Amino acid sequence: MEDLIRALVVISAGAALVVPFILSVGALFPRRIARTRALAEAHPGRSVVVGAVNLLFLGGLGLAFSALADAVGNELPRLPALLILAVLSIAVAFGLTAVAQLIGARLRPNAGDLHRNVWGILVLSLGSALPVIGWFALLPYAACLGLGAFILSFFIRE
Repeated sequence: MEDLIRALVVISAGAALVVPFILSVGALFPRRIARTRALAEAHPGRSVVVGAVNLLFLGGLGLAFSALADAVGNELPRLPALLILAVLSIAVAFGLTAVAQLIGARLRPNAGDLHRNVWGILVLSLGSALPVIGWFALLPYAACLGLGAFILSFFIRE
């Protein structure tokens, strides 16, 4: 029982910390997030495929550089690995912000922007915390959708 309470506290605290982060990203980069959200809504299949390919490629490249650093015994190859994974993390954060806004807009279409965004963030974060299906289906899907839409937002013009 103690483990269940601890897990609920960690999930609640994580959701409470994700809300200001996602709201901040959306407030600081409104045009890029709006463009990413529009592409995620208009081209979800293409966005998921582009996101999955880039996530697997860049994640594998980062892990390969990290393994190279371990094999060589030198820390210099770890720098490109950290750079690749940092850029990938930033892109996924932008993408998840757009996906959370998309979820909020679909759940609460008549609410204000802040109310919609908070609902979208909470639903996405709590849904992703669901054991097994949230971890291995919802979160990877949302991350691939957001990452792909974010990447496509640099190449597809209105």
